[in-house]
Amino acid sequence: MSLPIATERLLLRPHRSEDLGDLVVFHSDPEAVRHIPWPVRDRAATEETLAVKLDQAELREPGQWLVLAVELRETGRVIGEVLLKWASERQGELGFAFARDVHGRGYAAEAATAVLDLAFDGLGFHRVSAVVIDGNDMSARLLGRLGFRQEARLVDGVHFKGAWATQLVFALLEDEWREPSAVG
Repeated sequence: MSLPIATERLLLRPHRSEDLGDLVVFHSDPEAVRHIPWPVRDRAATEETLAVKLDQAELREPGQWLVLAVELRETGRVIGEVLLKWASERQGELGFAFARDVHGRGYAAEAATAVLDLAFDGLGFHRVSAVVIDGNDMSARLLGRLGFRQEARLVDGVHFKGAWATQLVFALLEDEWREPSAVG
């Protein structure tokens, strides 16, 4: 696995301690993290979380998360994060979070596409899933555009931020990623 990953507009790279200011922007925004499994974080909590992320730049064994900063190449600003979990034998899970002021510009799709290339071509994964809290329509639409299909709807499937929430489970197989028109 070779990092960083450069796309047309983004650099996906391991986190650095200098990312703290940019991370606070969206980690502390209640609307940006409304459908994300972490709480709203102040600067101190974001700094604690960043210390953990500094050691999440490679996948060595199942159960680990690869957590990459999504840097806007033009400005050097960290606008989000993209995550890939090595879930089990040849299976992964995709996650992402972005600052609200960059929503709707295609950055999440660009970052997710690069990570899916890594998952299927670089790591040899067979299947990548993504779990979305019902109501997170932007993420569900993005997954659909990337070729994911909804596999399940788990009513009250998780206790999420103090209440029971419905989870939508999406998945994409390597054949669907490589030849989207040949499948289904």
